Amino acid sequence: MAWTDAFNYLRGVAARHGVGDSTRPVDTDLPLGARIGSVLAMQQSGLIRANGSGSLIRLPDEGDKRIVAVSQIKLNMAGGLYRYYVDKGDDDAREKFLQLYQSPQGEVAEIMYCTQLARVIPETVEDQEAYMGVAGAGLGDRSYTLWRSQLGDYGLDQADLDLVFGEGEGVDYWRDAGDPDTPFVQPFAGTETRLDDASGQFGLRQDMYFMPYVRELSSGVKEYLLITTEVINSVNGDASKRGIHVDFVIGIPVERERIVIQ
Repeated sequence: MAWTDAFNYLRGVAARHGVGDSTRPVDTDLPLGARIGSVLAMQQSGLIRANGSGSLIRLPDEGDKRIVAVSQIKLNMAGGLYRYYVDKGDDDAREKFLQLYQSPQGEVAEIMYCTQLARVIPETVEDQEAYMGVAGAGLGDRSYTLWRSQLGDYGLDQADLDLVFGEGEGVDYWRDAGDPDTPFVQPFAGTETRLDDASGQFGLRQDMYFMPYVRELSSGVKEYLLITTEVINSVNGDASKRGIHVDFVIGIPVERERIVIQ
């Protein structure tokens, strides 16, 4: 199933539940049998091939084997997204997670390995509205261009940049939702609940506005740029810890048979 089809199931507002409810375990019945603390084993040949053909994906480190948090984007329609974090992005690190789309029939229809490219904080109301797509422009536009100058602090040397950009200064990604000829599609909206422990005592809840963009690498592999505006509502049940930021995440599809979770 293509992401264009998958995301068509994801319209709506997320059902709110969760963080702070210690009456039952909340990391059960997840796709692929994942739990917080599970070990994730993943064959990396597809990621290595993508990386060698100019992808911005970061290959997993040796320590990226244990699931330290899980999150669910539970929408008011069938189907949904799950994220299994091997790095939550604490202490100035970048997030790394496995993202799964579960179809309305309960089948895992798509899996991506994702690494955070950058996080920005929109400073003005106009910037916030653009990243939410509320004014009919911005997030949800037909395309997004990632510029070489934006990656100054990403840790790439000149050879890496040349591999990604060639002789150009930017690479174009195309919206992977809605009619490709439509100039603007309203971003998908929902609420993510991330759990950092099995009882749900620690974690966060945030509103999300997101849109997937995609480009094809020279190897034929699709590289996704997931742009998500996140409005934090609470952290560890504390509603005073609020904020807004925009995450740019690179994702590479991974075949189901290349993943084992124990």
